[in-house]
Amino acid sequence: MRLIFITLIAVIGMTSCSTDSNRFDGIVAKTDWKQVQNVTISLSEYSYTPNSLTFISGKPYKLSIKNTGSEKHYFTAPEFFQNCAARKVQSNSDGEIKADFFTALEVFPGRSLDYYFVPVTPGIYKLNCTMKGHTEKGMCGTIVIK
Repeated sequence: MRLIFITLIAVIGMTSCSTDSNRFDGIVAKTDWKQVQNVTISLSEYSYTPNSLTFISGKPYKLSIKNTGSEKHYFTAPEFFQNCAARKVQSNSDGEIKADFFTALEVFPGRSLDYYFVPVTPGIYKLNCTMKGHTEKGMCGTIVIK
């Protein structure tokens, strides 16, 4: 378990650096996290369920990303992540990671991650799994911030 979490930290750590990372400074601290809305997405071979997510700008969310499949999958949406104020990504068994933003989250079979965030910039953003062949087999979707 620790090796999995260490690998997760390394992957996320490599993807969480950016010169624009502090452009949403203060949003997370000012947010009333007691008002968080829970949304769940399941990852399996080869789909996201649901394959379209909609969030309202300025509201806090906990997105539970659950891998119900037998392979590891990625929740890859760099443009979406860059347009959100991230609080943290939490593994319910291994700990949490705090970063200004992410580009992708890798979720192992039978595991889940919770992404706490406030969407900021309205738009339509692409979502896909970057494992070889998964996007081509239909593992893609959209994320809308209104």
